[in-house]
Amino acid sequence: MVAVAIGLLVHQQRLEQVADGSRAEALAQLARVRQVYALTGRVDEGDAEAALDSLAVPEPLRRAALEGRRTTYLDLSSDHPEVWAARPVGGHVLSVRKPLDEESREMAEFDRQLMVSGAGVVVLAALGGALLAGRLSRELRTAAATARRISQGELDARIGGPAPVGGRDEVAELGAAVDTMAATLQSRLEAEQRFTADVAHELRTPLTGLHTAAELLPPGRPSELVRDRVQALRTLTEDLLEVARLDAEVERPDLETRPLGPLVAGIVRRAGEDVGLTGADEETAVRTDARRLERVLANLIGNARRHGGGKVEVRVAGCAVTVRDHGDGFPERLLREGPRRFLTGAAERGQGTGLGLTIAFGQAQVIGARVRLRNAADGGAEAQVRLPAADTAAQH
Repeated sequence: MVAVAIGLLVHQQRLEQVADGSRAEALAQLARVRQVYALTGRVDEGDAEAALDSLAVPEPLRRAALEGRRTTYLDLSSDHPEVWAARPVGGHVLSVRKPLDEESREMAEFDRQLMVSGAGVVVLAALGGALLAGRLSRELRTAAATARRISQGELDARIGGPAPVGGRDEVAELGAAVDTMAATLQSRLEAEQRFTADVAHELRTPLTGLHTAAELLPPGRPSELVRDRVQALRTLTEDLLEVARLDAEVERPDLETRPLGPLVAGIVRRAGEDVGLTGADEETAVRTDARRLERVLANLIGNARRHGGGKVEVRVAGCAVTVRDHGDGFPERLLREGPRRFLTGAAERGQGTGLGLTIAFGQAQVIGARVRLRNAADGGAEAQVRLPAADTAAQH
């Protein structure tokens, strides 16, 4: 658009120059013819450009001359452009005509060169713009990919682009800001993880002593309450240590191939009699860590038992295990954002630390499984654990 606008402007300026020059030449020629006519009383018939009362004079020019004015008339729209000049002479109209065929060809050549030059400028500008836009696009895509990696838990991901040297580079500033944000976030999360691990570790020794002392108390209701609370504290401490290990990504699974149905049946038997099981004969082979899978299912069953209503149901189908209760279902915030430690999601879900689901998700990630939370159409909460099939895991 800029090239077209500049081209039109230059074309118009050049056209005005040609028109002004042609009018000036026609007036100069008219003055010479007027001098010859004043001396000789006639117009040289050999001069085809000059005439007295010529019928070819354009009508607007003729009327202006009869009114006593000396003027010019420019015609650039015809196939043979020309310029006229005329003036009154004793009741007659003295006129000269100057063809502009040469000037027309020069204008055509000038326009052609202008178009070629404009096209060249446009091509160069497009190439430069494409290179610049491509560089900016690559840097922005890199920043977006790094931000996605950070959001997925890869806190040491960095854009690492060159810092701006002189002037302003907004993309480099964005990259530096994202890197600074990621470094700050990483340091804060690592400090939180260290704090959680340190607190849980430091609590183990006094809790062990407290548990031993509680066992020495005489039988009775107060002793039972003390032992119950001490056991709750020990469970919380062990959960915190497990969360800290999961956060640090130091857990390594001991994978083996097992039929899923019998494996889940053993886990359900150890979970208690209030858990129903269907699909115990499912022979689909999965590659998993049995101990960690039991930890995942035990936490899901415990969560369903604590917050749900009625009998807890476990269903095995293919490579998936579904744990269902018949309570009020998962809160929308939990379904939208996923489990958060020390947050149960809603008051109607009852009391709890929120670590059960956090540990279940973390241990499932260690063994390569996926946990999906949803609410059943006829009421109740469902948590589905999908395990990798043995043949698929072997290919990976």
